[in-house]
Amino acid sequence: MSKPIPAVQKFMTYSPHTVGAEQTMAVAHKMMRDHHIRHLPVLHGGKIVGVISDGDLHLIETLRDVDPHTVRVEDAMTQTPYTVSPETPLDDVVGTMAEHKYGSAIVMQHDKVVGIFTTVDACRAFAELLHTRLAN
Repeated sequence: MSKPIPAVQKFMTYSPHTVGAEQTMAVAHKMMRDHHIRHLPVLHGGKIVGVISDGDLHLIETLRDVDPHTVRVEDAMTQTPYTVSPETPLDDVVGTMAEHKYGSAIVMQHDKVVGIFTTVDACRAFAELLHTRLAN
């Protein structure tokens, strides 16, 4: 008898840290360092407008004449983040993330960011599923 595939909400990080689109790249870097994270949903007026990763920040900073203390997050972010609902089946989320090489999925409910699911969360889910479903 097979078990149902869990929803992404079982493994997502709840209430993720976010950054404002108008904040500087330096602010985003500091938030990531302080909280030991690699992805930040980007908000403007409380609405999701993008996502920024540490890789995005590092890439932009390699460009000539880029000052992370003046360049805004909105100039470095991915403008179309991958979003899912908390009820989205885990296999759909990880399959899409793998297919498109996304580092995260922003979990939305009623137009609000309620969570984030990253590749680290996917590894945790995989480890748990291996242990609970295959170790028996």
